[in-house]
Amino acid sequence: MQDIIKDYLDQAKVGRKQSYKNLAIFPLLSTYGLSLDYLLLDEALTENVIEIAEVDKDGSVPDLKVINKSPRMVLILDGEELVGAKQNRIVNTTILIQGNSTIVIPVSCVEQGRWSYDSPRFSSKERVMSPHLRAMKSEQVQYSLRSSGKHRSNQGVIWDEISDKASRHAAESPSMSMAHIYEKDTTSINEYVKHFKLIDSQVGAIFMINGKVVGMDSVGKPGTFSKVFKKLAQSYALDAIDWFDPKKEQKALKSEVTKFIKASQAAQVESHPPVGQGTDLRMESRKITGFALALDNRVLHLSVFSRSDGQNRDTNTPRMERYTQRRRNRV
Repeated sequence: MQDIIKDYLDQAKVGRKQSYKNLAIFPLLSTYGLSLDYLLLDEALTENVIEIAEVDKDGSVPDLKVINKSPRMVLILDGEELVGAKQNRIVNTTILIQGNSTIVIPVSCVEQGRWSYDSPRFSSKERVMSPHLRAMKSEQVQYSLRSSGKHRSNQGVIWDEISDKASRHAAESPSMSMAHIYEKDTTSINEYVKHFKLIDSQVGAIFMINGKVVGMDSVGKPGTFSKVFKKLAQSYALDAIDWFDPKKEQKALKSEVTKFIKASQAAQVESHPPVGQGTDLRMESRKITGFALALDNRVLHLSVFSRSDGQNRDTNTPRMERYTQRRRNRV
């Protein structure tokens, strides 16, 4: 299974850096040539060919029901936000849903203070959870897969982290929603994102904040990446705003990107049953954590995060140390 990821990354080339303030993006270029036909979440919702709802009238925080009414498959990416019903959720892992099928998907709540119907079904505001939170969730899901075989997160830790982020951004709300943080910083996020452009053959990107690699998101074909690039860039911009220090200037070096790719290729890979179609590949090493969804030995989505991002926040404690301490305290 490690060869699937290594082969994918071997075919990728790193493009010229684009940067603004403390965020730098290195495009990943490839002619990988995935031929699989599918709709993305936002396309399927716009075309009204999927319905996403609570599993029943009472609802279940970690689960949602998806009905795919199209003969085409639907690809939902890890961290995409679903808005409405009894509370907003994000998707716990990348999922490929078979055409004309119904499936229950694992999710996490990103709106702690609401458990009442806002709408009968979910919609999309075209947002993705920030990479700092996705990295933490990725480790939680991997731990859950090993212990229970389920794609579960630590819901309490996610609520804590969203609350901390809302406080830092002065974006607290009655329901403590992730959405309100995005809405509060919309102008700043858009200021970042307008400085980054797609280029030909781009299937992904490696993102650096304050001169350190934070993560990589890459897919099987340029057409898919062109449709999700903006919302991914917005998510990384949110963390860049969070960690921006105008007194510091950090160099974003391509050599650090090369090291990150090599670390990704060398990571241990575990195979797990997927949610939906394909093969769920979990990646782990001392330096990185991540996952990929593959079908017939071809990568649909690869997401990798630096295991210790070196960003110190109000507590002067790195992200992973804080997460580890909290998980230990909850056991």
